[in-house]
Amino acid sequence: MKKILFVCILLVTINGVSQEKENPKTKFTNFLSTSYYSLNLGGIFYPFSNDNLIDGFKTESFSRNWFSGRLLLGHKLTGDLSVQFGTMRPASWFKYDNVNDIGYYRSVWINAWSLSLKKDFKLYKKTSFYAEAGIANLTRFGFSIQDQIIYEDAHYASLLYGFGVQHRISDTWRLSLSGTFLPKSTKHNQPSISQATLGFEYHLQQVDDQTAEKYGNNDYFFPKNIFQVSYGTGAIGFGINQFFGMSLPIGDFESFGIPVFWVGAVKAQHAVSLTYQRLIYRSEKIFSLDWGASITYFQSQVGQSNVFAISIFPVLRFYLLRKKAYDFYTNYSIIGPAFISKSDIDGFESGPKITYHDTMGFGVFFGKQRKYNFELRIMHYSNGNIFTRNAGVAIPLQFTFGKTF
Repeated sequence: MKKILFVCILLVTINGVSQEKENPKTKFTNFLSTSYYSLNLGGIFYPFSNDNLIDGFKTESFSRNWFSGRLLLGHKLTGDLSVQFGTMRPASWFKYDNVNDIGYYRSVWINAWSLSLKKDFKLYKKTSFYAEAGIANLTRFGFSIQDQIIYEDAHYASLLYGFGVQHRISDTWRLSLSGTFLPKSTKHNQPSISQATLGFEYHLQQVDDQTAEKYGNNDYFFPKNIFQVSYGTGAIGFGINQFFGMSLPIGDFESFGIPVFWVGAVKAQHAVSLTYQRLIYRSEKIFSLDWGASITYFQSQVGQSNVFAISIFPVLRFYLLRKKAYDFYTNYSIIGPAFISKSDIDGFESGPKITYHDTMGFGVFFGKQRKYNFELRIMHYSNGNIFTRNAGVAIPLQFTFGKTF
């Protein structure tokens, strides 16, 4: 599954670079112009029970949080057939409460990455029915008590299928009511998984040549190339990482913050990064899409392990404030394929050396002709629970200085 994602991102990047002479930066590449993303929120149902535990262990109660989400990236192969890649998971994990009545509270984690085909069938002028079928990479983290495995981990390929109804609001927006299903696996001691959600699809729309030329001739700054040098230290703590990972302890709150990023069991004490970014697409004023590549060295906090990582990734940049002296922005990048030189760090098992790279930050372009850049950002390496070993690496707040050209 990871190799498939790597190839998809690489093809998008090559496609964007190869068409640079044909299309201005104010027009999508052919690939992106027929792509979309989808966000769906709703309930997830997985009937874990005492039957899943080994003999001699049980509980009288369970903690379930039904709320869940599914994020998809799609590409239209034809007018009514699309290929989709995405992830599905609950907002918080299923928990066995007070196992054997002796105070053991244990969670079971599940996560599914999927690759599927979606076929649309028109019902009315703006309403359609769709069917979806594909494969899912399902990962389950079980649990142990006193070094005894009570519910084993699992990692296997599963069938995924779904149905839904969509209503077209405009050429760009569609509302969706969806059901997604993964069947039971007796071999892996895994109950079935069902999800019902309400969400939307946002379809990218190509602008015409006249509009693209108008955007390209305006005065808003979008850097064609950026080179950045970054340094971060764990001495200032990981409060920013925890806040955006909704895991910052404040007073009686153990999970204060906003759940838009991740932290990681492995903490970096020092981190240095070299980053290059190149513009693929820009809108009239607010949004741009770049592709980037980076080399990062970090030293772990506990064992002082020296680790290197090489990454390529997409960058979404949103300009929040444009002033005479500067342009202020926020950026976000996820699931960038990466190679990390060590898979197990400080006693934590982080999985294979091929993993993902994620960043988010805030920054400014300043100076005459916006030649200079300053940015504050956090980083994360993990395999997105594709494998049962996924401790994750947290890179502390990095101070970044850049040059545009």
